Amino acid sequence: MDIDELISHQTNVSLNITKHLFSKEECKNKNIVFSPLSLQVTLSIVANGTEGPAQHQLLSFLGFKSIERLNSFVSQLIFIVFSSASHVGGPHLSFVNGVWVQESLSLYPSFKEIVTCDYNAALTFVDFLTKSDEVRNEVNLWAEKMTNGFIKSLIPARSIKNTSELIFANALYFKGKWDQDFDTSKTKEYDFHLLNGNSVKVPFMTSTNDHQRISVFDGFKVVGLDYKHGNDRRRFFMYIFLPDTKDGLSSLIEKVTSDSDFIKHKLPFSNVKVGDFRIPTFKISYGVENLMNVVMELGVVLPFSPPGGMTKLVDSFIGKHNFVTNIHHKSFIEVNEEGTRPDYRMDHFCIASGYRDDHIPPRIDFVADHPFFFLIREDLTETILFTGQVLNPLYGCKGTWSMV
Repeated sequence: MDIDELISHQTNVSLNITKHLFSKEECKNKNIVFSPLSLQVTLSIVANGTEGPAQHQLLSFLGFKSIERLNSFVSQLIFIVFSSASHVGGPHLSFVNGVWVQESLSLYPSFKEIVTCDYNAALTFVDFLTKSDEVRNEVNLWAEKMTNGFIKSLIPARSIKNTSELIFANALYFKGKWDQDFDTSKTKEYDFHLLNGNSVKVPFMTSTNDHQRISVFDGFKVVGLDYKHGNDRRRFFMYIFLPDTKDGLSSLIEKVTSDSDFIKHKLPFSNVKVGDFRIPTFKISYGVENLMNVVMELGVVLPFSPPGGMTKLVDSFIGKHNFVTNIHHKSFIEVNEEGTRPDYRMDHFCIASGYRDDHIPPRIDFVADHPFFFLIREDLTETILFTGQVLNPLYGCKGTWSMV
């Protein structure tokens, strides 16, 4: 499998996770922001602590034939996609991994080398047996610091017990400014139509620029909002997928997450004349405490159930079983006139393919006044950082981390 196929598969995995999570009954009426890439990196670290059938399940799910190829790919991804560009006028990114280990355990040297070198993870030995609450506080403070204060209380109370032995955590912080400024003096309240037929007054931002990157298709439109990149060759975009009908979000998400080729051929690549152009400001905090169940429902079972398959992590365990007991995920995003602050996861580059509809009218309206889907993507490598849905811009929701 060449690098193009690996990137395509990584995107398909992200979309598959998104599709499954967003289709769950408890998520259908919530604003969501989620980093499927963060989960993939966490599962990649877990894969290095497994062997045999458990590792095979993880590798198959992540789309790799060998653990060596997986580690090489993720290492390059971290180095290329997640290096900060704030010093050259681009977005500020911070991507970190952390591993907390029971102090009485001894990590396999091979695992220790891989997580510290390939995954840039910081290892910390702690006392779960007598100081489980202190460990939880330490992890939460770490996540808060690494996301500039936006992710708080990552690990809920009573989630860590004195029988816990390992915690894997990662944090992705992204802050970008729009390449085309939105005029704050033109921000006004308009109706946003909800799925239940009601509407709420929401601040909508607009741009003084009369050209926007928009594509029009049968049943939906897509706008691409570019982040300032300065001298950084990467290109980060927020893409908003807006269904034509006010209740069309569910079927649109089904289409968007069907496969990577759908997104590749539906993203706008050139500017068109714009008529009425309004995007609501919104802020979402979203967390999942049972993300492990989502992974298991997608076919990865052995690392998460006794007797477990994590036999290459440490050479001795206090407990009788050696398996991942939970995965916590928490993300935050704020979109306003200044830009985006989402927090929370190649030696080859490939340019995203574009699509153009020659029948696009002279001027296009894009008014996101009803539920829509969005994603944040680095276009040069086609890497999706975040996916999300906005059902009501006035409300965020409660609730990637894995624990062994």
